[in-house]
Amino acid sequence: MFLFYFLLVFGLSGAVAGGWFGLDIRGSAAAFEAYNTRNAELRAHAAGRLDVPPNIATATFARVLGAIVGMAGAVLALVSLILILDGTA
Repeated sequence: MFLFYFLLVFGLSGAVAGGWFGLDIRGSAAAFEAYNTRNAELRAHAAGRLDVPPNIATATFARVLGAIVGMAGAVLALVSLILILDGTA
């Protein structure tokens, strides 16, 4: 029974965090891209490379990944809520 409540809270937190990135609330995906770009540049300079490092984690990548995590969290929360209300928990 405790497991379903844990999955409900875990799913809701995943849905909120994923939705935050997926919907790009307050520019979170763009800030994530800028953070990753700056870290890649700092790592390249520390290694002595002066070229522009590739940036794989773009804002679009963060939005897509956030949408996937948000949907998975919402499904997990809904399934656990259904099982709690059904009485099988």
